[in-house]
Amino acid sequence: MGAVVGRAIRNFNLESRAEREISKMKPSPAPMHPSTQSLLRELMSRRPEFKGEIARKDDKLLSFLKDIYVESKDPVPSEQVKDAGRHQEPKEFRLHKGHRFDMMNIKNIPKGKISIVEALTLLNNNKLYPETWTAEKIAQEYHLELKDVNALLKYFVTFDVKVFTPEDKKAIQSK
Repeated sequence: MGAVVGRAIRNFNLESRAEREISKMKPSPAPMHPSTQSLLRELMSRRPEFKGEIARKDDKLLSFLKDIYVESKDPVPSEQVKDAGRHQEPKEFRLHKGHRFDMMNIKNIPKGKISIVEALTLLNNNKLYPETWTAEKIAQEYHLELKDVNALLKYFVTFDVKVFTPEDKKAIQSK
């Protein structure tokens, strides 16, 4: 409903508004600098044929312009040409570790990647046994790059449940 009203207001009296805009005086060019005007007057007084040269249309140049026909085609990116000629190399896969979680039927995982279950497992192992599950061992075990494993261990943590005893809690005073 709002679009109908908006369109009606926008198109109201459109022809007369367009005609009024077209019939307005066109803006005049900006005035020249006084020094330029004096130089042009001096040049025109010395050589009056320049005034005719400025106003004259050159038929030879206009005929050249009429003969020009531009046909444009978008260039094909070189990457697409290279990709079409190159065969896809087969990816290396590895078996899924930790088959006890069968949440998804994952048959194999590309090397350099891990599943969610594996990520949680390795984070938990590193948290519980940091001296045995080091970044180097995790990178070797899961076929990952060391910098990726270091970033994973630095920026991601598993959930931690902490249970506070009643003695540790501060009592909330009721009003």
